[in-house]
Parts: sequence; C-alpha cells; structure tokens
Amino acid sequence: MDVTTDAGAPWLIAGLGNPGPEYAGNRHNVGFMVVDLLAERIGGRFKRHGKAQAQVVEGRVGPPGPLNRRVILAKPLSYMNLSGGPVTALRDFYKVPVANVVAVHDELDIDYGALRLKLGGGDNGHNGLKSITKALGSDYHRVRFGIGRPPGRMPVADFVLRDFSSSERKELGYFVDRAADAVECLVIEGLERAQGTYNS
Repeated sequence: MDVTTDAGAPWLIAGLGNPGPEYAGNRHNVGFMVVDLLAERIGGRFKRHGKAQAQVVEGRVGPPGPLNRRVILAKPLSYMNLSGGPVTALRDFYKVPVANVVAVHDELDIDYGALRLKLGGGDNGHNGLKSITKALGSDYHRVRFGIGRPPGRMPVADFVLRDFSSSERKELGYFVDRAADAVECLVIEGLERAQGTYNS
C-alpha cells in the first residue's frame, strides 16, 4: 500500500528497545530515546496500554490542516526479540495500515549518528525487526539510527547492550533530535522527502 493513499489513517511509531532502567542508556535502546523525545514534543506522557504489552502516547504532529497527522507513539515492553507481539496488538487496536507502521531502531551497519529511512526490506539480523516482520510482513517503514560496529573483537550482543560511550554521549542529544525530526518528516511529508533530507 502506498502511504499517500490513506492520509487520514493513524501512524504507529514504535521505538524499539528493552524495558527497565538497567537498559535505558544502551545503544539498543535508541529507539526508545527517539519516541521519548517525540512524546515530549507533543506534550504527552507514556501510559500502559490496556490491550498490548506496551506504553503508548496518542497525539498529533504537523501543522493544522491536511498535513496534520494522528500518531500513536509506542514502547513495547516485551523485550527486543518479542517486539512483534505488542506492535501487532497496537496495529490491530488502532486500525493502522501496515505501511503506516514505523519502527525506530539501532543499526550496526551505519556509522554512529547517521540515519537511513526506508520502506520494507530485510531485518539485517536485528531481532526486533525480525519479530515485527514475522508478525506483520516486511512492508512497514524503518528509521535506522546508526550505532556503528563493535570495536575489536567485542561480541555484537555486548556492544548493543552497553551504554553509549562518553564521547558518543556528547553528540547523542543532537542525533536523537535529528532522528525525531526525520520521523515527523516521514509522517507529514512522506518517505521520499524524508529520505532526501535525512538519509546520510
């Protein structure tokens, strides 16, 4: 489905991560960081959803008029590798077309802070995407936030479950802000415009 054919449908923006304070600063949780900022921008506070294992904020983004979009911001509470269950439950509850689902996630194969937006594709070994694709198919949007590759021989699992380094944290706020801008651009103006502006 082309997203332009159903402009009135809501958008589900799922930030991927692991619940709990011990994971909050991890590289794997950058999706949570982005949707936290989006919630702050629309003045919403996350609340536990009654029908899904997730926290949600409902609101609107965009200027008044035809470009104004209804959004549901979500943080699955199922742990990363089971993200598909909560995302599907929310998709069903809010009647969101699959093409209006956006997964915001960390990406190893992109330099730190760089963004890539796309519709569809593989999971590239990302367990959160693997779970969502198994549940929904692959025709949803992704906002990929680069975290780079692990240094030396550090296992990938150790790298993604560590906090950003002190040098990375100096720029993290800027990069999260830019990723939130990219999500808003995608929802309001479409994938092509968002890719042209934010893909790096």
